[in-house]
Amino acid sequence: MNVGTFPSRMYSRFLVVVWLFVFGNALRADPPAWKNAPTPPMGWNSWDIFGTTVTEQQAKAQADAMAEHLKPLGWKYFTVDIQWYEPESKAHVYKAGAPLEMDGFSRLMPAVKKFPSAAGDAGFKPLADYVHAKGLRFGIHIMRGIPRQAVHANTPIAGTSARAADIALIDHTCPWNPDMYGVDMGKPGAQQYYDSIFKLYASWGVDFVKVDDISRAYDDVQMAEIEAIRKAIDTCGRPMVLSLSPGDTPIERGQHVMNHANMWRISDDFWDRWPPLYEMFGRLEKWTKFRAEGAWPDADMLPFGIIDFTRPTNFTKDEQILCMSLWCIARSPLILGGDMTKLDEFTLQLLTNPEILSVNQASKNNRQHSRSDNLIVWTAEVPNSADRYVALFNAQSKGVSADFSKANYKSPVLSDMGSDVEISLPIGNARRLALMVDDAGDGFAYDHAVWVEPTLKGPNGSKKLSELRWTSAQAGWGQTQINHTCEGHPLVVDGEPVAGIGTHAKSVIQYDIPEGFDTFNARGVLTHHGSIRFGVLADDTKETTPDSNFVSVSLSDLGITVETLVRDLWNRKDLGVFSGEFSQEIPLHGAGLYRLSPQQ
Repeated sequence: MNVGTFPSRMYSRFLVVVWLFVFGNALRADPPAWKNAPTPPMGWNSWDIFGTTVTEQQAKAQADAMAEHLKPLGWKYFTVDIQWYEPESKAHVYKAGAPLEMDGFSRLMPAVKKFPSAAGDAGFKPLADYVHAKGLRFGIHIMRGIPRQAVHANTPIAGTSARAADIALIDHTCPWNPDMYGVDMGKPGAQQYYDSIFKLYASWGVDFVKVDDISRAYDDVQMAEIEAIRKAIDTCGRPMVLSLSPGDTPIERGQHVMNHANMWRISDDFWDRWPPLYEMFGRLEKWTKFRAEGAWPDADMLPFGIIDFTRPTNFTKDEQILCMSLWCIARSPLILGGDMTKLDEFTLQLLTNPEILSVNQASKNNRQHSRSDNLIVWTAEVPNSADRYVALFNAQSKGVSADFSKANYKSPVLSDMGSDVEISLPIGNARRLALMVDDAGDGFAYDHAVWVEPTLKGPNGSKKLSELRWTSAQAGWGQTQINHTCEGHPLVVDGEPVAGIGTHAKSVIQYDIPEGFDTFNARGVLTHHGSIRFGVLADDTKETTPDSNFVSVSLSDLGITVETLVRDLWNRKDLGVFSGEFSQEIPLHGAGLYRLSPQQ
């Protein structure tokens, strides 16, 4: 029967089916920007080692080392992080009103004092050319919005008659960086502003842009700016990977963020401490449904090697293997934060194992398979194969639980600098004590805290915890210190020196308690802008956690019903043939990563 003989109703249905097939599939097509990052980006960022201070000379030295040591294994994105436009920036400090280098169209420019080749309005093109000549790709960090300096001077915006003050939202600012105002995307000239800065970046040869102060809290203003940035990149004439920061990005924005960005942070700044590493298991599992080829939940930088200007990472070797294994099996972007000119043999091997990197770059259906008593299994499929990747994690810890939800005492949220809370907790016959500081869930970074005069009391009198040796102490940033802040300054509260412990959320400090003390007292103080909660957990159980434990996975649960050859990817050797179950002994805070090959 030809079309002309169709009854009219059947013909109409036929057209509807054709329309749904053709146009429905088009509507379901992946966002075009996903092609800019078909695999998780691998690279380096200057923040962990240089903070706000990286210079052209330092950048070139890092690029040289990256090209020599890491590029052969696929590491290619080289990113200059924050404050490249501020000539006098210091460490991790942001100074309100600091003069910024800016052109005549409200656009920030590299500070010539730091980047001499940027003189004469050359911008980052000379440095980008140097990086490109090494076979690498060049990236920069920017802050969302328009410079306050431009707004106060009301400078022009390229491509429009609007000026900076016309599009600024002066009441929508970053809580931790004083450089920018938000942009009102409903105003004429707003899109042209973003178009102009990305056309400038394209002329420099930028391949990667990390946009900060935009994925938390992800409100309507930030969402509109994300959409404007996406449009500006798509029309600038050069493909660029778009990375959004900081986290954690709200999960309810998952569909929007994956449709507009190539990677987005799922946590605040990640440093070399166990508590935030432990928390990353839950964060990465939560974001599994929003992971796609071209859109990657970002667990943040790898703080390995020499970081924070001069110090070695606080992570143990086992913790570094666990971290790298988790980032790879969850397909997080791999962005190194350490000094590439000072890579020791262990760190170099950690970053250049091709079998490990293949899990990150070429696997699918990545997911948490099981979790019981902090023995955790993640799995993934090997493309075009019946093989499976399996990661076994031992996330158990000795001592008191680092889980804030289990605390016997939890303070109200403190959110004003100098606010405090008096703490008095009966601890009975507790054997161990954990002092915890939580970030109150807002992810804000300046969560400096002080335990003032933390004291045990009981039949044996009083004992200051500052006089006892802790069994372990971790701060979310800096170092937990007696009678000093986490930055190393003497403790001062309300202008007066005090005795106590300085730390930074998220923090856990653990003690074994001498006999004869049944009460804990302290004053908790927030000493910077931020939001925190103090918590205390008293534990009267005997330590039973072994130094290692067996982590197992049922092969049938993976759909494998035949004998299976198992290869240890970290040690790059075959372990033999297994059937029914695969199990390995994994150390505390350690991991193993394996490839399982069914023997057909």
